[in-house]
Amino acid sequence: MYDPSMRVLTVLELLQAHERVTGAELSRRLEVSPRTVQRYVARLQDLGIPVESTRGVGGAYRLKPGFRLPPLMFSGEEALALALGLHALHHLGLTALAPAVAGASAKLSRTLPRPLRERVGALEDAVQLDAFPWTVPTDAAVLSCLLGAVQAQRAVTFAYRSHEGVRTRREVEVYGVVHLDGRWYAVGRCRWRDALRCFRLDRISEPVGGEGAFTRPPDFDARAYLRATLPFAHAPYEIEVWLDLPREEAALHFAPGRVALEPDPACGGTRLRCTREHLESFAAMLLRLGCALSVREPPELREAFAVLAGRARAACLTPPVPDARATLPV
Repeated sequence: MYDPSMRVLTVLELLQAHERVTGAELSRRLEVSPRTVQRYVARLQDLGIPVESTRGVGGAYRLKPGFRLPPLMFSGEEALALALGLHALHHLGLTALAPAVAGASAKLSRTLPRPLRERVGALEDAVQLDAFPWTVPTDAAVLSCLLGAVQAQRAVTFAYRSHEGVRTRREVEVYGVVHLDGRWYAVGRCRWRDALRCFRLDRISEPVGGEGAFTRPPDFDARAYLRATLPFAHAPYEIEVWLDLPREEAALHFAPGRVALEPDPACGGTRLRCTREHLESFAAMLLRLGCALSVREPPELREAFAVLAGRARAACLTPPVPDARATLPV
């Protein structure tokens, strides 16, 4: 919950972001009465900020034309939110933005008053975020180009490498960009296929903004489309495994949306269902859970475990390789 001073600052932010804002809109956004909005506006005026108002049914507030505040006035919570957001960008696979993150952090630090600057500095020193193992690095320039195409509602062309490694040139009306399960996807109508498709951004190269305009379908939910489509794309193996773990504990080890976890009433533990393409890596991940498990489907997953077991036995029987450094003269 905002305290009154935070709400006053929020009124100021809304007035800076819009040419005019009605009292009813401010009341709705701040969840306060119109009379309370009037008090917040009066407080801003007492601080020397020229807020003008028009009375009547369509009454609204605005900042005096030409008035500008110094940039970047942040509350403590806003500053911490920005610092955490910058700190967590590597979780989104945007490691190429590291220089920009460093620059933005430096600018943020310079604009904050000393107490806030010290809080943000303590956060950066104390907080450690471990990147998810399934995060795929993505070219920030590709992301920027696609987001610009969405905003302008202009088709974009790019080279695309398919799952099988086949390279094609596509022209796509991008409806939305989604980060899901450690990967970035663009969803839209492929003019080459004349159908709705999704494209992984890490497989896109040479994007160029096109000239062909389009109208984005109203209320299109790119994430919902992706969740409904993606789990079955290029995943030939349907997996069912029993885990000797409570469902709540098992859920801590998997990305949301990538597996279905259900309590097993017959055996206890948890029943895991999903689709996968590469079985050996999935088998190795299951072993890292450190619990008993049983493969129900498919038989190929049992074979993948057998391959891993053979490698483990060979590693135990193979004599250690001599350390070359031990034979060097002192």
